[in-house]
Amino acid sequence: MCKVVRARLRGLMCGARGVRRDAGMVTSEYAMGIVAAVAFAMVLYKVLSSGEVSAELQGIVKRALHAQM
Repeated sequence: MCKVVRARLRGLMCGARGVRRDAGMVTSEYAMGIVAAVAFAMVLYKVLSSGEVSAELQGIVKRALHAQM
């Protein structure tokens, strides 16, 4: 009886350790996340600083500032 209880407790402890071991991200996952965020920021900057989008945004701001209240 005691051996069965010990075996079950050992199995539960090994399972709990496995869950804790995978709880966070590793350094390579953080690095890939940062690279993806920087790439997205670069694309967004290029789109917003293009002539067409910039002109459209300026037009929106001008219309908003000259609107009648």
